[in-house]
Amino acid sequence: MVVKLKPETEIRLQQLAESTGRTPEDLVEDAMVGYLAELNQLKSTLDSRYDEIKSGRVQPIDGEQAFAQLRKANHDRRQ
Repeated sequence: MVVKLKPETEIRLQQLAESTGRTPEDLVEDAMVGYLAELNQLKSTLDSRYDEIKSGRVQPIDGEQAFAQLRKANHDRRQ
């Protein structure tokens, strides 16, 4: 597989490889492994939340209501 990077990204990757003594390929592999693991975890979390809402175990709240609660909690914490 070939991965095309922007020139500035490739420069940063080369600099990191040189400073760590690792190959750019190893760094890209590690980054992709971490990214895909995180993406998989996020998908599992969203699937679980969806299942909880669909089953009725959790009731969804309006987005504006959620932000209002967060703003109030932040405001109360600062008082």
